[in-house]
Amino acid sequence: MGILDKHAVLEKNATLLLVGSLLVVTVGGIVEIAPLFYLQNTIEDVEGMRPYSPLELQGRDIYIREGCYVCHSQMIRPMRDEVERYGHYSLAAESQYDRPFQWGSKRTGPDLARVGGRYSDEWQVDHLANPQSVVPESIMPKYGYLLDRPIEPKYIREVMEANAIVGVPYSEEQLANAEADWLAQADPDGENSDVDALLARYPKAQVRNFDAQPGITEMDALVAYLQMLGTLVDFSTFTPDASR
Repeated sequence: MGILDKHAVLEKNATLLLVGSLLVVTVGGIVEIAPLFYLQNTIEDVEGMRPYSPLELQGRDIYIREGCYVCHSQMIRPMRDEVERYGHYSLAAESQYDRPFQWGSKRTGPDLARVGGRYSDEWQVDHLANPQSVVPESIMPKYGYLLDRPIEPKYIREVMEANAIVGVPYSEEQLANAEADWLAQADPDGENSDVDALLARYPKAQVRNFDAQPGITEMDALVAYLQMLGTLVDFSTFTPDASR
């Protein structure tokens, strides 16, 4: 009996085929998953990566709440056309503090993994308030109402603590200064703002009035989040770990 004849026996016997399929899936799963239990870290440590600052974290929550991930991805694949358009391919380390990750599943709009610093704050605000004013062919809805929604850091520590429970390494110092750091980033000229302390805890945090309006709004937080995307890793000096 040849190999094809033996395969025909397997195909004609539903029970045997089911057992064989389960066996293949089990062995394959063990081979892929078991080694992970023996690795101290499955994500390459990359210089520059840090948890989100309190204001960036609140902006990220607004990004998720408004469904921005539905039309925008945050994952640049290592393909020539994507790298040339969007920048260096995404690293796993860039998503290690995302709960949940924002890779997305489709691109109605462009990828945002490297959008930080690509446009001015004014452009970002105009684009969010009225997308067609800067990109006439855009089908993106308007988010101008974010300018009219004042926010406070009342619960930001609790949000950070929730993230810490699921693995984001916020220190006790960062948690204790959550409200102060939130205010310092959005209102650096405030009476009690300690920008130096903020930058010591969150290097490369961008500090300013993001929406150029009095008071702190949801637009400030969202723009702060967008402006930091892809800015933490210095790709001019980044070298992949060849041992992985």
